[in-house]
Amino acid sequence: MNKSTTQKEGIVIWLLGLSGAGKTTLAKLLDELLSTQQYVCVRLDGDELRHGINADLGFSEESRAENVRRTAEIAHLLSKNGIITICSLITPMASHRCIARNILGENYWEVFVDCPLEKCIARDAKGLYQKAMQQLIPNFTGISSSFEPPSTPHHTAHTNLDSPEACANDIFQAVMARLHMANKTSVG
Repeated sequence: MNKSTTQKEGIVIWLLGLSGAGKTTLAKLLDELLSTQQYVCVRLDGDELRHGINADLGFSEESRAENVRRTAEIAHLLSKNGIITICSLITPMASHRCIARNILGENYWEVFVDCPLEKCIARDAKGLYQKAMQQLIPNFTGISSSFEPPSTPHHTAHTNLDSPEACANDIFQAVMARLHMANKTSVG
């Protein structure tokens, strides 16, 4: 968490997309950009959460939904305390995003980190896609488990077309506009 000034209520920037699309990279860059403007930010990364609070969950449909629910509940607590929360989770199904949206309400701000599967496979430093294609990892999103692209995200980052820095800056500009409008509404 960065030391900065908080606002009345923070927003939750929910970065979603395939494994390897660039969610974690964008979350880190976005955190850095927001910190330059003195915003308090916390990042909730799907991989990190699965090694901690969500370590008891598998990858069944029910476990994935619970992963999103727990993350959204944590993000809700943070946002109610004026903290901008950046969540980076695959969030493969529309029903999962609905869970997050219902918990977070107007503070939910969805960013689709859009990258073709082939590009994600090419970027895969951990070899997870290869293992999934060899059926060594069951229920792997994009290979043996579905990913439903969001129909109406607040923002889309095309990480196969633009640099991570350009994508993060685009998201940052959109978030700043959103925060400016929210602050204008709460003041006036």
